[in-house]
Amino acid sequence: MPEQTNASNRPAGQNESAQPFLTDVKTLRDRARRHIEEGPVTPSYHANREVVLKLLNASLATELVCVLRYKRHYFMAEGLLAETASAEFKEHAEQEQEHADRIAERIVQLGGEPEFSPVGMLDRSHSEYKPGTSLVDMIQEDLIAERIAVDSYREIIQYLGDKDSTTRRMFEEILAVEEEHADDMASLLKAIPAASRQ
Repeated sequence: MPEQTNASNRPAGQNESAQPFLTDVKTLRDRARRHIEEGPVTPSYHANREVVLKLLNASLATELVCVLRYKRHYFMAEGLLAETASAEFKEHAEQEQEHADRIAERIVQLGGEPEFSPVGMLDRSHSEYKPGTSLVDMIQEDLIAERIAVDSYREIIQYLGDKDSTTRRMFEEILAVEEEHADDMASLLKAIPAASRQ
């Protein structure tokens, strides 16, 4: 038997004062036509776009600095465990580049411009560029940089909350990879005999 509805098209017995979950279709259509040049940024976007773009550009700089550091370490690694470490450095450099690309794409989606200029990149970056003089130094610097990324991305995720769920999800996915990177570097460091770490 079909469900009975009252005059307002609500199922019989439903609270008359309940508000619909979704905005009515006419309002959605009207809102979509306004400010169409803003692309995916609609009136329901609740984050401060300027702040989000600043956070994204700082994160882009962080990822690019990490790419450069890992690339150097890939080419410069030598000594005990160099082959294993080099493979990790190369893989991490490629993944950090993927992160940078995703972040740059999100900046453009939000109507901003990704900052690829090397001028001021280290100032925008959360992590530092430390070349390292030995394999141990390289691994330690990469581990420190990953730990910085983990903390800063967690804070960004908390800041975004429900205000920008797309950017938050992107950072959550990137964070998971950064945690893996930190774990990889910690494992490499443990594999080097203590005497060689001095």
